[in-house]
Amino acid sequence: MQTIDDPDTIQRRCESLRREGKTIGLVPTMGAFHEGHVSLMRRACAENDIVIVSIFVNPIQFGRGEDFDSYPRDLPGDLAQAEQIGVDLMFAPSAQAIYPKGFQTYVDVTELTTGLCGASRPGHFRGVTTVVAKLFNLVMPHRAYFGQKDYQQSVVVRRMAADLNCNLEIVVLPTVREPDGLAMSSRNTRLTPEQRRAASVLYRSLRCADEQVRAGEYSAKTVLEEVRRTIETEPLARIDYVAACDPETLQPLDYISGPVLIALAARFGETRLIDNLLITAS
Repeated sequence: MQTIDDPDTIQRRCESLRREGKTIGLVPTMGAFHEGHVSLMRRACAENDIVIVSIFVNPIQFGRGEDFDSYPRDLPGDLAQAEQIGVDLMFAPSAQAIYPKGFQTYVDVTELTTGLCGASRPGHFRGVTTVVAKLFNLVMPHRAYFGQKDYQQSVVVRRMAADLNCNLEIVVLPTVREPDGLAMSSRNTRLTPEQRRAASVLYRSLRCADEQVRAGEYSAKTVLEEVRRTIETEPLARIDYVAACDPETLQPLDYISGPVLIALAARFGETRLIDNLLITAS
């Protein structure tokens, strides 16, 4: 596996691969790999001739006071794991390489970013879509792989790719979970043992919502009240938001008559975790 840190070099390499008729799969990441990342890389390896993984902790998607400086980083471990899986190229640029002096162009998806994490983290998705657009331009992948845990991100990126005629397939894979249901996240490593045990309440609350909807409860307000009550049984949890949304538009729902996204975010100490569950009313 080759590691490249220069944007011009990765672009030239990918142009050459395209001319050779190779299909390219891209897995954009911020590193600190867990089994969720591994599932994306394995799927990409199964579906493409060449797999490129990017590792870039993107400064412009972190707001003031967020955890950019303390975000988990393990480049040597990530490189070893990716090579073992069968990744062909690792793109690991510096912030200066991605945002050189004088950089002033951003990509902004509007309506889909107003709620959920977009409301809690102003400017976050502008940072996400800007760097992902740059990665699409540099790597020119046929497919790009994302996880459902970051559901809003996947919807926003799909919209951006369609609007900007990126000519690639966005592949979204199911959330990978710990045995107690906690969604795997690089940020989980920042939890204390007590916070880690407490964090399992998030998935329990989503399962409660699933049981309610499948039992015939169609009032979003009632379902969300139960989600909140469940999370609030855990003293270490501080709710950021809970929401019931249309899975495609991300608009809030009052009445559940078909597929619904139950999404939430909560803090355990200084660590903010997100999760979601797609549910279909009976």
